[in-house]
Amino acid sequence: MTNPLNSTAANRSNQPSSDGISDGQITNEEAESLINKKNCSGHKLKEVTDSDTFSDNGKDDSDTKKRFHYHQDQRRMSLTSIVAVESPSSSNAPSRKTIDLGHGSDLIYIQRFLPFQQSWTFFNYLDKHIPWTRPTIRVFGRSCLQPRDTCYVASSGLTALVYSGYRPTSYSWDDFPPLKEILDAIYKALPGSRFNSLLLNRYKGASDYVAWHADDEKIYGPTPEIASVSFGCERDFVLKKKKDEESSQGKTGDSGPAKKRLKRSSREDQQSLTLKHGSLLVMRGYTQRDWIHSVPKRAKAEGTRINLTFRLVL
Repeated sequence: MTNPLNSTAANRSNQPSSDGISDGQITNEEAESLINKKNCSGHKLKEVTDSDTFSDNGKDDSDTKKRFHYHQDQRRMSLTSIVAVESPSSSNAPSRKTIDLGHGSDLIYIQRFLPFQQSWTFFNYLDKHIPWTRPTIRVFGRSCLQPRDTCYVASSGLTALVYSGYRPTSYSWDDFPPLKEILDAIYKALPGSRFNSLLLNRYKGASDYVAWHADDEKIYGPTPEIASVSFGCERDFVLKKKKDEESSQGKTGDSGPAKKRLKRSSREDQQSLTLKHGSLLVMRGYTQRDWIHSVPKRAKAEGTRINLTFRLVL
């Protein structure tokens, strides 16, 4: 997979129109939408004809956000399929929101954590240079192939990571210098945070996923802060509140049987986010104690997604 914003497109976007008409531009959000449609659905960018460049009254549509290119030999305006990204502005600044899950649990989601084009540079590096492996794990006493590729990076001297009967090889941060750049960017976004381990996952298509789980291992402490950076195809990230002791035992109360109470409150006890290319999601407080999360299968998610999950091993 190559970087959609190639040098040819970049050179064209910097060329002024020969008749003095300045090129129109599309926004970062529109560029992200087009690229994600291409990467996640397998569809190519639509080629637009001349008839699309004008409004119904035959005049130039000054509000259009598509890029024009002037063809000197034919002396006419026509659209090209170049996707351009505007220079940084206040409207394109990272959007940060906090989601209160209650009882000391919350999330931070930064949609444009890393610049769009830089994020594709990281994606291409990780896809090609990380020593990905798809291990055999044990789930409910049965061996199966893990439904995603993985790699583990950690500082020296930490307790070994073991999950589902699998102990991954631990690589050094020095083995992959760009990972330090991403970690430095996280520290700028989250002052006071500290991470010393990184689990990378690569989802190569719609059938790759991660099942319901919580990162509640003792090595992370009672209130771990977990920072997750996404590259490539957008995927849904879903959280579900853990069943309390009363519900798991099937006790009844004034509100009726536990199963019915859970069914009625299921909407309130779930959260869902679409993790975009170049975004940062942070789980904090008692999220791992009280909630479980997953990246489910999605039929339309045909492209590759790479996720970096940073943790602090105590």
